Amino acid sequence: MSFGGLRVLSLESRRASEIDLLIRKQGGESFVAPSVKERALEDHTDAFRLLDELERGVIEMLVLMTATGLVFWRDVVASRFSTSRADDALRKTKLLARGPKPSAILRPLGLRPDLTIPEPNTWREIVQAMQHRPERRLAIQEYGRPNPEFVEALSALGIHAETFALYRWELPDDTAKLREAAQKLAACSFDVVLFTSSIQFEHLLTIAKELGIEDHVLRSLREHAVVASVGPIMTAAIEERGVHVDIVPYSPKMGALVKAASDESASVLAAKRSRAH
Repeated sequence: MSFGGLRVLSLESRRASEIDLLIRKQGGESFVAPSVKERALEDHTDAFRLLDELERGVIEMLVLMTATGLVFWRDVVASRFSTSRADDALRKTKLLARGPKPSAILRPLGLRPDLTIPEPNTWREIVQAMQHRPERRLAIQEYGRPNPEFVEALSALGIHAETFALYRWELPDDTAKLREAAQKLAACSFDVVLFTSSIQFEHLLTIAKELGIEDHVLRSLREHAVVASVGPIMTAAIEERGVHVDIVPYSPKMGALVKAASDESASVLAAKRSRAH
């Protein structure tokens, strides 16, 4: 199966060229509009606070939510001390990796996580895994925004979790492509929309609201386009806005998402549009 010429929108940023190629290989007419910029914080208080607590041994386990955050943290430490100081601090504590990406950063350092969270690699799997662990004092390297629900769930287990902000998600510096995507989506010019993170959806709606077309974008997603989500966190964010997710892959990975969408979109699209009429 393939997209068969369907018009496919992706809001991927860091791996924009990769998803563009995957869509085209599956026979889709690709339109990729980067929607997120990862910006390291200028205030490095949390980065050096994390270093201090790791070196003093007050943290029983460090939760590595993203490879990006780990890279940013090591870079900040190296700007004042040396990268080896960050790496030595990592060796002093147990490490939990949310999926394979942080592990890929650790491997060249001769480090491996004590615990790797299985798919779909969400914070909920971390909470489930910690139910059976002895560690009661955690440090969480945040991803692009705070997640109080995660901290509250750990607290309910009797776990004290400190969060450390190292970077934030923002809109891209140039939003022209994203604005074009929102306008095209509002005009029902896409057949399939692929979402790989909830912040993509939020930023799409932010731009749509600025343009005065948010209702049209949501209507297009509800009634016209096939909506494909990479996994459960993404799906929940979309469905909170009353948009049904049509396709979720067996594995929460970008390649699996594109393949599932290429296999299923034609039949889903036909059924969706017949209901709309």
